[in-house]
Amino acid sequence: MPATLLLFALLGSPAVHADEYTDVNQLISAGQFPQALASADRYLAAKPRDPQMRFLKGVVQSGSAQTAEAMETFAQLNRDYPELPEPYNNLAVLYAGLGQFNKARESLEMAIRLNPRYATAHENLGDIHARLASQSYSRALQLNAANAALPPKLALVNQLLMPAAKAAIPAKTP
Repeated sequence: MPATLLLFALLGSPAVHADEYTDVNQLISAGQFPQALASADRYLAAKPRDPQMRFLKGVVQSGSAQTAEAMETFAQLNRDYPELPEPYNNLAVLYAGLGQFNKARESLEMAIRLNPRYATAHENLGDIHARLASQSYSRALQLNAANAALPPKLALVNQLLMPAAKAAIPAKTP
């Protein structure tokens, strides 16, 4: 599943930092990932624990197809700031993109435990459940091709997933 990461403001960003966050967000929106990464790294050299810029760095890494690095960035954010649901959501998107749906489900469930009103995580979890259902129905059909109930179920789930080929959607910036 392709993973297109959108951004989310993790914390209220102080006015003094607004320009740096805005600059990195604009570079990301323009697809200028090397420049966005350089800006994020410069900022983080002075403020290495800033969760919002670290989150943006993970988004940049994801957009640059640096999946392993992005996963480590989001995982480290989860360790350092376990109360933030957004890095769990974005990590789930990366897991889903690798076909690791059970890990994606676990990460999304954590995001929802942290913020039960996190609609994007709920939607993404629904997409993951549908992917898991598709896998289960496919496997059941391989094991028992004579089961006439399976093809319609599999077709229905796969039809549901067609518009959702967008993968799980991470958080977005206001």
